[in-house]
Amino acid sequence: MRIGIVCPYSWDVPGGVQFHVRDLAEHLLRTGHEVSVLAPAEEDTPLPSYVVSAGRAVPVPYNGSVARLNFGFLSAARVRRWVNDGDFEVLHVHEPTAPSIGLLACWAARGPIVATFHTSNPRSRAMIAAYPILQPALEKISARIAVSEYARRTLVEHLGGDAVVIPNGVDVGFFSGAEPKPEWQGGTIGFIGRIDESRKGLPVLMDAFPRILAELPDTRLLVAGRGDPQEAVAGLPPSLRDRVEFLGMVSDQDKARLLASVDLYVAPNTGGESFGIILVEAMSAGAPVLASDLDAFAQVLNSGEAGALYVNGDAEALARAAVRLLADPGARGELRARGSRHVRRFDWSTVGADILAVYETVTDGAVAVAPDERVVPHG
Repeated sequence: MRIGIVCPYSWDVPGGVQFHVRDLAEHLLRTGHEVSVLAPAEEDTPLPSYVVSAGRAVPVPYNGSVARLNFGFLSAARVRRWVNDGDFEVLHVHEPTAPSIGLLACWAARGPIVATFHTSNPRSRAMIAAYPILQPALEKISARIAVSEYARRTLVEHLGGDAVVIPNGVDVGFFSGAEPKPEWQGGTIGFIGRIDESRKGLPVLMDAFPRILAELPDTRLLVAGRGDPQEAVAGLPPSLRDRVEFLGMVSDQDKARLLASVDLYVAPNTGGESFGIILVEAMSAGAPVLASDLDAFAQVLNSGEAGALYVNGDAEALARAAVRLLADPGARGELRARGSRHVRRFDWSTVGADILAVYETVTDGAVAVAPDERVVPHG
């Protein structure tokens, strides 16, 4: 099958949607399909062979964060050319409501469109206000996917219609096969995320950390992600700052090794999450997970069965739960075992097959309703 996939966010800035698009494309390529991905990217960004640049993106406030998006006349021309040259049997657009190339691709497309909705934002005035502009593009969509029940709810409440829920995928084997790094082992808590984005929750973890150290003084916190380390530790007493190690941006291999090494992975995110791919990656690597009780996180963690939950934003509750788990190897082992069993449903072998089934449904439907364009001779 010839498949075109549109990523709305800049390829050179790591994020959950970009990772999902990348992993989906590579899974489809491995299973014998022809795949082309269109994404915004800086001119000097090294791109995989299957990615086509839609041009430079600009920062735009979106869904409680700052996303790098691409929109305009030049972008529209590039999108039309890519759509025409690709002659895709199905076009898979991610976040078609974002002011980026996904919306442009919907306008340019001529065949079946599958759309995946990642955003979970139950009070989006912007999405409601933009509906008259979005409606012509949304009406062209043949099938809708939501990455979680909460993304589906956002779609239903703001745009109408419905969607099938198919979660984000993870290469479980990649993470489960990661070798721990000895220097990252031994009383360690892990955090991976943008340091400078408050909704990722690092300030809550930093607030809890002195309380954890008061009970378990040998604990270390390993932080991986983009941002200013000095700003991140500004609220910690100077005597405790050496218990935090900043690793900066890490490769996929080192992310997997970090997750395989820590005694506890903490996801203190405070909002704006529709899924929680890092939780799935952590469980795949065998890390016991402690997360805020966001609805999306609770769903991924099977209501606390596959990972422990604490009250969102409550640093004291986070500290109590972290101390309990760090002090109890048996509890961590049980959490690790439940997480490893639960995570299998998110492997690409399952998720990829579900997405491909949606593709086949819309392409079969397009063939069934396509007009007969054969020329019938006269006489």
